Amino acid sequence: QVQLVESGGGSVQAGGSLRLSCAASGDTFRRSCMGWFRQAPGKEREGVATIDILSLTIYAENVKGRFTISKDNAKNILYLQMNSLISEDTAMYYCAAEARYYGTCPGLDQAFFATWGQGTQVTVSS
Repeated sequence: QVQLVESGGGSVQAGGSLRLSCAASGDTFRRSCMGWFRQAPGKEREGVATIDILSLTIYAENVKGRFTISKDNAKNILYLQMNSLISEDTAMYYCAAEARYYGTCPGLDQAFFATWGQGTQVTVSS
C-alpha cells in the first residue's frame, strides 16, 4: 500500500506562487489515480485536481488556469504548482491515491480515494 507525505506548504502573499509535493512510497504510484484536495477552516474538504496514469487531468473550476497538477513516475512524486494565489486558497492541502481501478480518475470525489497524506498548510495573505 502506498504511503503519502506532503511538503511545500507555507505562507505567501496574494498573487504569489507555491509548489506542493507529495512523496509516495510503495510500488503502486505508477498505476494510481492521484489527487489533491483541500480543507479550509470551517468548510468541507473539496477536490482541487486529479491526474490518472495517462496524465489526464481534472481541475476544480475555481483553480483552473492557476493550478497545475503533475507527477514524476521515476521519483514517485506528485506536484501541485499553484500560481496567482488568493486568500480563498488558504487551506490544508492533502494528497490522495487510489490504485484499485487501474489508475483511472472518475472525478474529484474524495470518497473514491483510499489513501491519504497528513496534509500541508497553505496560507495566503491579502
